[in-house]
Formats: sequence, C-alpha cells, structure tokens
Amino acid sequence: MRPFNSRVTQPTPAERVLSVLMAAHSMTVVSDGLDPIEIHRLDGTGAMGHIHLHEPSEAGPDRTGPRIPVRLEFTDIAPTPVRDRMRARVTVTGLLSAPYSTETADSTCMEFGQAVLEDHQGRTFVTLDALQETEPDPIATVEAGMLTHLVDEHGELVPLLLRLVQPQPEKGVVRVLPLAMDRYGVTLRLEYPGTHRDARLPFAKAVSRIDQAGPQIHALLAAARRASRRNHLLA
Repeated sequence: MRPFNSRVTQPTPAERVLSVLMAAHSMTVVSDGLDPIEIHRLDGTGAMGHIHLHEPSEAGPDRTGPRIPVRLEFTDIAPTPVRDRMRARVTVTGLLSAPYSTETADSTCMEFGQAVLEDHQGRTFVTLDALQETEPDPIATVEAGMLTHLVDEHGELVPLLLRLVQPQPEKGVVRVLPLAMDRYGVTLRLEYPGTHRDARLPFAKAVSRIDQAGPQIHALLAAARRASRRNHLLA
C-alpha cells in the first residue's frame, strides 16, 4: 500500500486490477473443456461479490478432490465515447473445486494463480499479495457516472483542461474527452485526425473519500481557467 502523502500521480498495476474487479459489470468464465460462461450482470457488486480469491491450498493429505483450472476475463471499457474505448484487459487465473455455476447466490472460492493487466503499455503480472495490500479506490465504482455526467452536463468545460496538459498539445486537436479518472487524477484523450494521444492531469492530493473527488475536479478546472494560453488549440 502506498502512503497518500507521497506524490503519486497514477495508480499501480495492482490498483488498476482491483478497480476493474470492483467496477466490472460483466465477466467471462473460461474452464478447460467447457463452453465459456458470459456473465453480463454482476448486480453492482463487481467480480469480488461473486468470486472470493484466496491463497493456493498447500499440497497435503487434507487437500482432497480435483481442482479445475479457470480463467476470469474482464474488459475495461471507457464510459465516454472516445476513439478506441478499450482501456485494458484483466485476466485472473486460478483453480476451483467444482465447475463454476451461475445458479448459486454464494461467492465462489477460487485458489488464486495470477492476475494479468494488459494495456497499450504492455503486460503486467500482479500477485495476490499485491491485491490484498492495495487500498480500494473510492472512485472505481462511480467513475463511469462521474465522467458521463461531466461530458453530458458540463461538456463545454472539458476543453479548458487542455490548458493544463504538459507538454503542450500539438495544434489540430479535433476533440478532447475524459478517458479515465481514479483517486490520483484524470486522463484526457486528445483526438487528432487519424490518431490520438492521452494526457494525465494529476490531482493536487490523492482522493481518500468519494466526497473529495468533486472538489479535486473543480480545482483542476479553476487552475485551467487561470492558466494563460495564447494559441487556440482546437481546430
């Protein structure tokens, strides 16, 4: 776990994986020899409300019965209509003592194998210890609603944030939208004809409670209004 008083500007891979598991609305369960099971509604509990991850059982006389290899697949999609909306893929592998069933309301215990985060930067492996030591992001489960509200109700304010982007954006931006938000800041997607780039705007202080998110966004907008910019960036 990282201290909040350190100057951290973006989440760790473990924090990103945990946020995806917390906020997921769907997942695919893949077991050897069985058809994939598509679960499209996680009832607002995320994957952690359906799967309990625990340490692998130690081999010994008290370990009985077969173990079924299973893979949980998640796709992290931007809630806003940006170009190329897929932000990441998360895969969690492990073992079950019985085939996964959608008929039970109880959480399914899964012996953890590994978690893999894949995004435009590559592939990162995350351990169970790292997940267990990670503090949940208070924004994770409300990020989609906050970003869509910003775009739908205050869309005229989003281009102001370009004034805070460093290095300064190249001319020719045709659209700017928020791509992601977490406890450390906001990521913007700057779209150009035929291409795009992402820019990170860190909060002055990491959010530890959800009621701190609004003031941090307002602080970014206030800083953007104060920033001087001679050139009009939007084509």
